Amino acid sequence: MLTCNRIIQLIVLTLGAGTAIVLALSLYTSATAAEFAGNSAASPIKTVPGMPPVIDPNNLYSETQAGKLSPVVSGALPRVYVPNRQSNDVTVIDPATLKVVDHFAVGINPQHVVPSWDLKTLWVANNAEHRIEGSLTPIDPTTGKAGKNIPVDDPYNMYFTPDGHSAIIVAEQLERLDFRDPQTMQLQSSLVVPGCVGINHADFSIDGRYAIFTCEFQGKLAKIDFVEHKVIGYLALSKGGMPQDVRISPDGKIFFVADMKADGVFLVDGDSFSEIGFIKTGIGTHGLYPSRDASKLYVANRGSNKVFGPPRGNGSVSVIDFATHKVLATWPIPRGGSPDMGNVSADGKQLWLSARFDDVVYEIDTTTGKMKSIPVGKEPHGLAVWPQDVTRSVTQGICGKHAQWLTPGKQYASYNRIGLRRVP
Repeated sequence: MLTCNRIIQLIVLTLGAGTAIVLALSLYTSATAAEFAGNSAASPIKTVPGMPPVIDPNNLYSETQAGKLSPVVSGALPRVYVPNRQSNDVTVIDPATLKVVDHFAVGINPQHVVPSWDLKTLWVANNAEHRIEGSLTPIDPTTGKAGKNIPVDDPYNMYFTPDGHSAIIVAEQLERLDFRDPQTMQLQSSLVVPGCVGINHADFSIDGRYAIFTCEFQGKLAKIDFVEHKVIGYLALSKGGMPQDVRISPDGKIFFVADMKADGVFLVDGDSFSEIGFIKTGIGTHGLYPSRDASKLYVANRGSNKVFGPPRGNGSVSVIDFATHKVLATWPIPRGGSPDMGNVSADGKQLWLSARFDDVVYEIDTTTGKMKSIPVGKEPHGLAVWPQDVTRSVTQGICGKHAQWLTPGKQYASYNRIGLRRVP
């Protein structure tokens, strides 16, 4: 077993995703490094400087499995934070009782709740659509209370660089990525992405050198070099129209891209930046969330091909086998619904998803697909589950740390990302 000297951090890529994206990476000592060398036949991944190493090259999500909760979040309250886009507030749910325990006002049009690279703050991204009052609202996860808003241009989504040096603000309407100080949010630099209208969700490569972003309103993807901070190129999807969430495969070779108009998931080879396949799922394919054992990918099908759809649509959740790319199951939303963005619980037993057009949140049993609905504010979006089974880790004396799947920003959620994967 790996020793308790391993330090797992989470980075939000956003996440959104969107929600969220969250990858978890591990920092380890020479002892764990030696163990790693003997546990995998795959060649070690040469990551960018400052990025925690990839423990298992065959499974980016190895450090996001149940039983690995970071001591950094040991004092965090077990909560689900739900940003409500139209009511401009956050609903707070106790995942143990499924009861709403708090709600508070934030900025205008909160889209995603994203964990910071150091796991000490949760950021609410309020992009103030078609206005100039964009902001970030910090939440202290140890108290569950919000701090003062920090003015920031158009923060639709939010990620962090693999080395934690910068917060990445995805300024959707401005068609650019703003790199900011991860603590103060002071602007460091900006990268304009002119060929990507509706830039929003992303995931990083296994080595942290590049990320693939979706261009929602152009039916294509953008590949960004995060070493040189430049646009590498664009890829038009064959039958796409509205790409949404992005998630990398456990082995780091394939990017899964949800498309809300194609009603399925595109498979993209990240290195060659080419489309290699497509998986049909359901109407309005939107959010993507790996299971804790990295064997499955949960796909939220929003039930509508429109940005603003009707309530009680033909929403569902599809379960894809990561290895075979086959749909194992499809869980319809009882009486109709609109599953959107969310997170997987730390123990992997629950999938939490916002119902974008139905003003509720779904708590879904990942074994049976059985669902429970919890009323929240108006138009819930990229929720965050935090801190990912902290109570279990503490009470059972688990030595390692837990990475989270947060989406909100979606964090490197893909595997070792932030939030879970690379802590990216």
